[in-house]
Amino acid sequence: MGHKPSLELRVPSAILSPDEDARLRALYAYRILDTAPEAAFDDIVGLLAEAFDAPIALVNLIDSDRAWFKAAFGTAGVTGSSREASFCAHTIVGNEDQFVVRDALTDPAFEDNPLVAGEPFLRFYAGHVLRTPQGHALGALCVHDVKPRPEGITPLQSRTLEVLARQVMAQFELRRVVKEREQGVRALAESEARFRAIADSMPQMVWSTRPDGFHDYYNARWYEFTGVPAGSTDGEGWNGMFHPEDQDRAWGRWRHSLETGEPYEIEYRLRRHDGVYRWTLGRAQPIRDEFGAITRWFGTCTDIDDLKRIEQSKDLLSQELSHRIKNIFAVISALIALSAREHAEARPFATAVRNRINALGRAHEFVRPHSEVSRPSVGDTTLHTFLDALFRPYVDDHGQPRVRIEGEDATFDDQAATSVALLFHELATNAAKYGALSTPDGLVMLQTRNSGDRFILTWTESGGPEVTAVPVRVGFGTSLATLSVEDQLGGRLERRWLAGGLVVEVDLPSTALSRRRAALRSA
Repeated sequence: MGHKPSLELRVPSAILSPDEDARLRALYAYRILDTAPEAAFDDIVGLLAEAFDAPIALVNLIDSDRAWFKAAFGTAGVTGSSREASFCAHTIVGNEDQFVVRDALTDPAFEDNPLVAGEPFLRFYAGHVLRTPQGHALGALCVHDVKPRPEGITPLQSRTLEVLARQVMAQFELRRVVKEREQGVRALAESEARFRAIADSMPQMVWSTRPDGFHDYYNARWYEFTGVPAGSTDGEGWNGMFHPEDQDRAWGRWRHSLETGEPYEIEYRLRRHDGVYRWTLGRAQPIRDEFGAITRWFGTCTDIDDLKRIEQSKDLLSQELSHRIKNIFAVISALIALSAREHAEARPFATAVRNRINALGRAHEFVRPHSEVSRPSVGDTTLHTFLDALFRPYVDDHGQPRVRIEGEDATFDDQAATSVALLFHELATNAAKYGALSTPDGLVMLQTRNSGDRFILTWTESGGPEVTAVPVRVGFGTSLATLSVEDQLGGRLERRWLAGGLVVEVDLPSTALSRRRAALRSA
């Protein structure tokens, strides 16, 4: 009655399940075929044989070409049979979960069965399908007798068979869950080992906390840098490693991240093992589950002390160079003024050159690197504040600006300062000589606006001398303004000579005014 690979009979279609492929996948997923005997299943078949007063009871699983006994009572060590000879192979394709054969010799489906015609001369069979929660039939729990039972089985025996079959499936499910849990534990242990290996090999200090912010992990680099005993900075002990002046600030920032779930980022001074405080960049990100709840925080500490010192030296050098450039503007302007005194005929030319140099000096003063002491008090670095400073000399008798700025502002830095300063210095100078600013009541309106990926500036003069014709001669200032817009800023400049005054429209790429905006656009 054992599994005999030499049998080459094909499995009849009559005992093939309609969902045979899916059924076999479900069977193999339990990973129970060919496993060792287990007491839980042996007890069930022993109890079943006793309840039926039968010589044979089996937990019988139907493989693709065999029937294999996970537990067997009364088979003298035989562990399976061919699928063709198995009564349970018929049970799993039936319409009912229970299948009873009262006398196999009088049943056309079994009268020629080798287990009926020969050893062990089976005559009676009762089986209950072992069905998964998804409905797949894995096999059957069954009993055999070598004597026919014309009366069949009693209701109590039927109920017993049903209950014990459920117990077999419960054991299968429990076994599967335990195996999956064991695999999960092993996978988790392997994953944690890999994480620790990676974290300990990183140059940064790595740490993690529970959702409430309790620190419970630091990598080897943390202990190497700080020199503290393992575990001594768990919980809230980490804050004591910071410079006293930074502790309240670090606590406040960390509490804010815990309350809001926002990423944590701060610079503080961290005490090294030799007692020296080093500037450190601390960062952390929350890990969330599928519902958005934070399950852990993972963070790093990066020693940036050397970088901070380099940046400080760079800032000092930049400020010194910028200060010297400012002085150069002043010296050049003074030299031109002295030269104009000696050459009266060049005085108009010298005045124009000095004005342009002074405009560049004001632009440079606005955008150059400053210390906290030298920083100009004109406000944030935006286009409007820059132009306000540039147009400050143009006011009426009451001190009110005669060049008025309206519209959307824009971030602004030294990338565009020189070109913008030259452009609007020329426009304001020409307006003061020939246009709206040459009369007491004249005004200039400068409107600015975003338009998609463009930034538009419109200069409109009013109240000045009537424009009777378009100038024929293109002066140096006009050429300089066009050059500033089209070549330096990559934009377009259009002049319209209307009767009421000059209108100039400057169309720039929105990224032309600052590096930061250009970087955000490219990102």
